[in-house]
Amino acid sequence: MTNNQTEIRIEHQTFDQERALYGQTGICAVDCTFAGPADGESAFKECKDICAEHCLFRLRYPFWNDRNLKITACEMTDTCRAALWYSEHIVVENTKLHGIKALRECRDVHLSDCDICSPEFGWSTVGVTMTDCTAESEYFMMRAEKLHFEKVRMKGKYSFQYIKNAVFENCVFDTKDAFWHAENVLVKNSLVKGEYLAWYSDGLTLDHCKIIGTQPLCYCKNLKLINCEMTDADLCFEKSAVSANLLTPVISIKNPLSGVITLPSVGEIIRDDPLSKGEIRVTASSKK
Repeated sequence: MTNNQTEIRIEHQTFDQERALYGQTGICAVDCTFAGPADGESAFKECKDICAEHCLFRLRYPFWNDRNLKITACEMTDTCRAALWYSEHIVVENTKLHGIKALRECRDVHLSDCDICSPEFGWSTVGVTMTDCTAESEYFMMRAEKLHFEKVRMKGKYSFQYIKNAVFENCVFDTKDAFWHAENVLVKNSLVKGEYLAWYSDGLTLDHCKIIGTQPLCYCKNLKLINCEMTDADLCFEKSAVSANLLTPVISIKNPLSGVITLPSVGEIIRDDPLSKGEIRVTASSKK
């Protein structure tokens, strides 16, 4: 990440002053603590080629306007607000990000084996990969672009709203109002649980997914479901342009705008909108 020939190591120190390491290049902080009575902010602001290993961060805004960061086995507590903003080329491994708004308006970010507990995480980021992470958040990844998540378990509300150009594989999402207004998104081999899934999305594909919850996938454009299962799903596909092959019955389908929905059975088909032209094909021969 940093590739520094003259890296300066700082070990076993405590920093609490304002902008403690401002503007530094080629620093590696090891087993350091950023906390104390001076209560200073922005420890690594405007830095380049920085690594932090086994460090504890209790103070606000440690990594702003930075370039080339590697953060390994660190802990950012709930008092470490807005930890990474306006930075790029970032690797975060085996780290706890527990402060609100931990990541925002950053580019080229790679997170692995991290524990995220951070409302409003990931807003307006570009080029984020996330692997083997857990997350608890509200408004998670809003307005982010170019995402690739694999084996991520996320719990919270209002996630992935207004995102663009994203791929999610082998994930578990327990989240209300997910993917609203999302564009060009693929969700594959994943479990998505929550109410009002993906309203107003455009170009969402769900491939071999399990979908749980009421009133999913309404007001969508270019919606595609490939061999998906749906549970507790009622009032599905209202005013959506959809191509769907479902492996399980649904409770009800309401006024699909266009396209074809194929499934084993449906409890109720509601047609009270003359513009609803979507075809529903019920076939008892459908198999998992």
